[in-house]
Amino acid sequence: MPNSFRFLQLDVFANRLFDGNPLAVVLGAEALDGQAMQRIARWTNLSETTFLLPPTEPQADYRVRIFTPRQELPFAGHPSVGSAYAAIEAGLIDAGKTALMQECAAGLLPVQVMGQGATRIIHVQAPPARLLEIEDALRRTLAAALQQELAPDQLIQVDNGPQWIVCNLGEAAAVRTLTPDMAALADLCTRHDAVGVSVFGREHSGDAAMAVRAFCPADGIPEDPVTGSANAAIMAWLGARGDRDGYGLNYRASQGREVGRDGIVEVARNAATNAVTIGGACVIGIRGELELPTSH
Repeated sequence: MPNSFRFLQLDVFANRLFDGNPLAVVLGAEALDGQAMQRIARWTNLSETTFLLPPTEPQADYRVRIFTPRQELPFAGHPSVGSAYAAIEAGLIDAGKTALMQECAAGLLPVQVMGQGATRIIHVQAPPARLLEIEDALRRTLAAALQQELAPDQLIQVDNGPQWIVCNLGEAAAVRTLTPDMAALADLCTRHDAVGVSVFGREHSGDAAMAVRAFCPADGIPEDPVTGSANAAIMAWLGARGDRDGYGLNYRASQGREVGRDGIVEVARNAATNAVTIGGACVIGIRGELELPTSH
């Protein structure tokens, strides 16, 4: 069994290193079992680490397994965007191919590739979302943890692979000045099987229509820098609400400034199918090999 694996670390949802959400990618990981993958993910201590594998479905171009430091996820946005970019850069996929199919625990997900090299933008279709109404007891608990008043129509639970509790705070200023109680959020997420809480509000200046933050303290990530699945969950909810908030079928979301990043997520919804895609740029910071001990 090999103990050396090709390894990349890249920033996702940014075209400049240090602005996006870091992702570790282990290539050719078929010799690793789930326990070994989880240990590696705990060690990298990034919000997610992915493992690229040969596909098991004939339609797929590659297969990916996605781990936080605590658990495996069926889908996550920034790992899906970054893994597609890494697969192309590592030569696992023809660099000229523009339509890919990702296989992951959530199923087969279409991927669109626009541009080449440093200008390449990856768009991944999120799994279909399931919306779950939030009971008053959870709403009150969350309001206390966020230190915000929350009306029933301001929040929803969205399952699009991971489960997100999503809150519309109305304005970007409320999002950017938020100081949540992380211990309370961690307890809340654990009890309600949510990977995290995501909040959003409208931007009135700059090149983004929305400010987003995502908190995942139960997984050891107090605030995730830039979060594809959370942004997809927000768009799924906006669509289910009949777009009464006026964001439309596509917009840009800004995330990460509160933790020293400056990520941009391109979010779109198909009017006919309601399929949601999230996309963005990537930049590689580390290329090398991961050397594992003989017994891992």
